[in-house]
Amino acid sequence: MPIESGSCASARQAKQKRKSHSLSIRRTNSSEQERAALQRDMLEGQDSKLPSSVRNTLLELFGQIEREFENLYIENLELRREIDTLNERLAAEGQTIDGAELSKGQLKTKASHSTSQLSQKLKTTYKASTSKIVSSFKTTTSRAICQLVKEYVGHRDGIWDVSVAKTQPVVLGTASADHTALLWSIETGKSLVKYAGHVGSVNSIKFHPTEQVALTASGDQTAHIWRYIVQLPTPQPTADCSQVSGEDEFEFSDKDEPDGDGDGSSDCPTVRAPLTSLKSHQGVVIAADWLVGGKQAVTASWDRTANLYDVETSELVHSLTGHDQELTHCCTHPTQRLVVTSSRDTTFRLWDFRDPSIHSVNVFQGHTDTVTSAVFTVGDNVVSGSDDRTVKVWDLKNMRSPIATIRTDSAVNRINVCVGQRIIALPHDNRQVRLFDMSGVRLARLPRSNRQGHRRMVCCSAWSEDHPICNLFTCGFDRQAIGWNINIPALLQEK
Repeated sequence: MPIESGSCASARQAKQKRKSHSLSIRRTNSSEQERAALQRDMLEGQDSKLPSSVRNTLLELFGQIEREFENLYIENLELRREIDTLNERLAAEGQTIDGAELSKGQLKTKASHSTSQLSQKLKTTYKASTSKIVSSFKTTTSRAICQLVKEYVGHRDGIWDVSVAKTQPVVLGTASADHTALLWSIETGKSLVKYAGHVGSVNSIKFHPTEQVALTASGDQTAHIWRYIVQLPTPQPTADCSQVSGEDEFEFSDKDEPDGDGDGSSDCPTVRAPLTSLKSHQGVVIAADWLVGGKQAVTASWDRTANLYDVETSELVHSLTGHDQELTHCCTHPTQRLVVTSSRDTTFRLWDFRDPSIHSVNVFQGHTDTVTSAVFTVGDNVVSGSDDRTVKVWDLKNMRSPIATIRTDSAVNRINVCVGQRIIALPHDNRQVRLFDMSGVRLARLPRSNRQGHRRMVCCSAWSEDHPICNLFTCGFDRQAIGWNINIPALLQEK
């Protein structure tokens, strides 16, 4: 028999399709009436306690559901017919190309054989490529040495922030929801000084760049500047009481209960009065930091503003407004008069105070959820972390899009960057801490088990690049801070 042309065959199939579709519609409409009448008769014959209006509504709803399923069934039949037609065309083309007369069964056998060969090749290629990727990840993470060195236990509630002093002696500072801040000996894990001047949760702590002075922000709507004096004796590293007995703001507290481990905040001097109290916010002060030089300080609050203060006079110099929702963090540049503030409005802002006459602001948009922190790095880069499970690296000269994006499986809290090695420490809600380089390559994940690592949300990370024992500190809501020794080879960082 002669083979029909393609146009005639397609026209013929289109007519058949329209005909079958119209028939199906007529059948559906006619059958709907019959089914509705039948269902009403059946329900009327039943002893139902439902009102007639409710029964009629149910009938209409079930009828709509049945019509939807019937339409789907008809569409499925039509799709099957089209598939059969295409298979017949492929079979005819196969006969013409091969130049041999193959039966339908032989064509199916040949097609299934070629398909199985193709799928086998795809599986082999996929397994090979996947094994290469997995092996490269294993090689990368195994070469990074991350060891837990010390645990700092003594707070009675979760720890929000951790920081390392920039002056000698180098001590560790923690800010806790138990309304206190503690200073620790990094080597021994003993608490040296307790600050108890706040009446609310202490949300952040930062050390003065040149003096033994700390800046803490609190939920009591204030930020406090307070002085500490510590000395680390060689035999028993504890706070030297003779060095602080002459200071009015230091008081020893015998009422402090010792912690369960015996190495907490007991028997250490307590500072109860600040040198200066910064009071201008109408909401929780969530973070605070020193500007370069230490003569000014900036605070970030839930009242949607950030304030710049003169430290000596405690006067408000500038009120930084513009965020649409509560602020979550603030950070200052180590060498320039730049401030970055992050907010729940999914943005962070860069405030420039380098020119006294011009105070410019730039808005960075790129996250889809709360920006939990934004910090400066070397050069003109800013790194931001968010609850949208991403960390983005930005160039201050190009605000439109990030130069690198790190995607994770959990919300990211207050991040910190190791300036010398250009490594980002990511504390997560899921108790993990991960390390990435500035290009977004994952370097390591800190070990965590039932006996090692954080047992609850990790809130903050802080690097101490020059310390020989612990060069990374983390804190969390398991009421402890942890000191880590991170050793990442230079070759691994170059990759």
